[in-house]
Amino acid sequence: ELSALKGVFEDVVDETVSYVNAPLFAQERGVEVRLTTSSEATEHRNVVTVRGTLADGEEVSVSGTLAGPKHLQKIVAVGDYDVDLALADHMLVLKYEDRPGIVGTVGRILGEAGLNIAGMQVSRSVAGGEALAVLTVDDTVTANVLAEVAAEIGATSARSVNLA
Repeated sequence: ELSALKGVFEDVVDETVSYVNAPLFAQERGVEVRLTTSSEATEHRNVVTVRGTLADGEEVSVSGTLAGPKHLQKIVAVGDYDVDLALADHMLVLKYEDRPGIVGTVGRILGEAGLNIAGMQVSRSVAGGEALAVLTVDDTVTANVLAEVAAEIGATSARSVNLA
């Protein structure tokens, strides 16, 4: 809980965010924080899910786990989409209508921008429906590149994630 709060507020406030003051930043901004646990059986021994509501009312969630003897940090779900991808410092998350050519188009645009793709996972519930792609890349995806990718593929949502 504290790690999630610290991560949320590090790019929001000008002050140094710590595990001690992160709950205060949340309280000052009217952010409700709840920790719930469940013993429901999943595909993974332990899963942590962080859920939030953006300013526009959109609800978002990301689930992760530690896998294997080296405790590799992995993303196992984004919203209702199952994925299996190592957590990275720089990621790109796209929602779009599933159709041929999307992966090639995204790869071309990122390549032209000098961004190397380290990993990619595409998830969908039905062919031709909404799909989600999560890519790990070697560097930050700029706002211009993000906008170009979104426009070219007709993304309904496009987000660049930087954890470094």
